[in-house]
Amino acid sequence: MMSKQGLNPLFPMEDIAVMGIWELLPYLNQFRVRLKQTIEAALSFNPHVILTVDAKGFSFRFLKHLRATCVQQGMVSPLHFHYVAPSFWAWKGGEARLKGLLQFVDHVLCILPFEAEVCRSNGLAATFVGHPTLEDIPEFQRKDATERRYRIEGNAESFLTEHGISSRSPVISLLPGSRLQEVTRMFPIFSKTVEQLKGSFPNLVAAVHVAPNQNVEDYISKAVSKLPPSVVLVSGGSHQMKYNSFSASSVALCTSGTVAMEMQLARLPCVVAYRAHLLTEWVIRYKAIIPYISIPNILLDSAVIPEVLFQECTPSKLESLLKNLLLDENLGEKQINAAEKVIKLLRPPETSFGCSTLGEMRIPISDCTPSMVAANAILYYQRKVE
Repeated sequence: MMSKQGLNPLFPMEDIAVMGIWELLPYLNQFRVRLKQTIEAALSFNPHVILTVDAKGFSFRFLKHLRATCVQQGMVSPLHFHYVAPSFWAWKGGEARLKGLLQFVDHVLCILPFEAEVCRSNGLAATFVGHPTLEDIPEFQRKDATERRYRIEGNAESFLTEHGISSRSPVISLLPGSRLQEVTRMFPIFSKTVEQLKGSFPNLVAAVHVAPNQNVEDYISKAVSKLPPSVVLVSGGSHQMKYNSFSASSVALCTSGTVAMEMQLARLPCVVAYRAHLLTEWVIRYKAIIPYISIPNILLDSAVIPEVLFQECTPSKLESLLKNLLLDENLGEKQINAAEKVIKLLRPPETSFGCSTLGEMRIPISDCTPSMVAANAILYYQRKVE
């Protein structure tokens, strides 16, 4: 979407789209090269504002080096905004590290409701903008704040017809991830899970959602070509096709990430799974201070969505949980009811922004999306500083 707005990347995002600890080692030199390249590009561009989005391992090193270089060369440093607060609430000593960001971050744009207040209590300017998944909501659902449904309903019949699927065949959506490293780790587990489910549901159809990442597309296309014909591919580049698939599905199996929120918007019961390198899993277990990994469970402090993590993430375990969801409507209904609460917590703060954002910047309620709130926060902050 950024590329469509004319923001041409210096290098493919896939070059730094790596998560974990052990998983990072083969890419360290590549990261150093890309970091140096990005700093040099920023200095030559001489911007008024720097906006980094997530990827804190790369982003914070970039911002820190850039500010230090500006100071050394006697240059006026641009304003530094970072979109998506670091997960200080998830790790031991996480909040204490927030003060360190004061050296190179001017403003944090937060996507969870409790983050901004904690950031401000540690001296960081921060704004809660709402969760970016809500950008998927069609504009007609944002016209009137009193009628906001925050639920996306796709066309199930269109999806079934397009792929020649019988209305009597249960459909499961598989979302193995957006990064190649996680897809190669999770997709074989998901495939075996579906194979086992077919013992109880012979007509089961798997809709595999493919992220708009060429490496991921190539891997999944090759992997699916070896599977039975009861597997269909869903392009991640089409929101309409994605939600049509969700509406046609009875359940979903997804790798932990933003997709858990997409399931909430679609009101589709799901199971969240995650595996990593053994070293990475050990560090996470040692350092984590929260029992959950998906945002809905974290916000509600309850295992509303079943999570199968690390060594417990096996096809047999996943098959059992998904089978229960397919057979017991009450389990799915609990997730659907919880979605209403979760989305209410994550939507843009209407009490503050509504038709008037940050006091001076006025925008219509239909445009009060997380990205618009973030944009206005940046524009207003810059003007206040000037």
